[in-house]
Amino acid sequence: MENVLRPMIVLVGSVGLTLLLVWLADLLLRRADARHSETPLWGLLRRCRAPLQVVLLTALLRGTYGETHIPVVERNERLIGHVLTLVLIAASSWLVMRIADAVVESSYSRYAASTSTRDPARVRRVRTQVALVQRIVTAVICVVAVASMLLTFPGMDKLGASLLASAGVLGIVAGVAAQSTLGNLFAGFQIAFGDMVRIGDTVVVDGEWGTVEEVTLTFLAVRTWDERRITMPVSYFTSKPFENWSRGGAQMTGTVFLHLDHSAPVAAMREKLREILLECGEWDGREWSLVVTDTTPNSMVVRAVVTAKDADDLWTVRCAVREQLIGWLCERHPHALPRITTAMAVEAPGTHAEEGVSRRGGQG
Repeated sequence: MENVLRPMIVLVGSVGLTLLLVWLADLLLRRADARHSETPLWGLLRRCRAPLQVVLLTALLRGTYGETHIPVVERNERLIGHVLTLVLIAASSWLVMRIADAVVESSYSRYAASTSTRDPARVRRVRTQVALVQRIVTAVICVVAVASMLLTFPGMDKLGASLLASAGVLGIVAGVAAQSTLGNLFAGFQIAFGDMVRIGDTVVVDGEWGTVEEVTLTFLAVRTWDERRITMPVSYFTSKPFENWSRGGAQMTGTVFLHLDHSAPVAAMREKLREILLECGEWDGREWSLVVTDTTPNSMVVRAVVTAKDADDLWTVRCAVREQLIGWLCERHPHALPRITTAMAVEAPGTHAEEGVSRRGGQG
């Protein structure tokens, strides 16, 4: 009876104590979240319940599994203890990553919601830096966890000495082999803290217009207007020129070109453009103009300049101006549309006679 009761007490006691401690921690976090609603940290820390349960349960079993007095456990005591140690290290790393993510995300949320920070560009810059910092912290924690696990195996000290002895050769080989990867890694740091490009920026890369959707330490993803994703190494943005339409402010100026006949009523078009912009909600009211910029023997080029608060609204304004101006010209001034002037060809006198002579000469 004792052989059955003792293991049950150890297992049930460990599970029950784990659930109790996690429930108390969750209760304290909920109360702290209710008292300090302006700080999202306490609510975010509640996401750590799962790794906290694994850590507590593994730690309790690691300290009490020897009290079960089960023959199988006693014969494999060292193996079971080693496995529980590895699980405890992995669960602790998981818990630390969750806590770090909660702290970083809480800091960013408070910064983005603060009344003194209303610049969208600064918020996007901090968001990009926060995302990269989270990935760096996660990578460091994983490396430390793996190293800690390896140190639990016997004989790793000798392996470590041999690795240190050949560190010079291995460093050279790894540096040559991972030259591109290390370049992207340092380029990621440069992008994050050099404020070159941020999440949410509108960029033009290799002729493709899109919005930066994700920035990591090795690659950058751009979402195009037709929902495609262009993935490029971050080293591209530190070694080649690209257009960042959100740099220095999201406000933009755009143009609409129309090729019209020389008789087009430019003054009336200017007034119509003003009416169109006043009815267009995407126009920000900063600037507008309409002038003739070029002429050819058959037509002239009319340029309309409009402004908007960002690239998306500018595209909408340009399309609306182009569509409504052309429709207005077709309805009110059809003669202003470009035309191709043609004329009947006039034959030179005596052409038929000369042709008949040449034909007769050929027959003779």
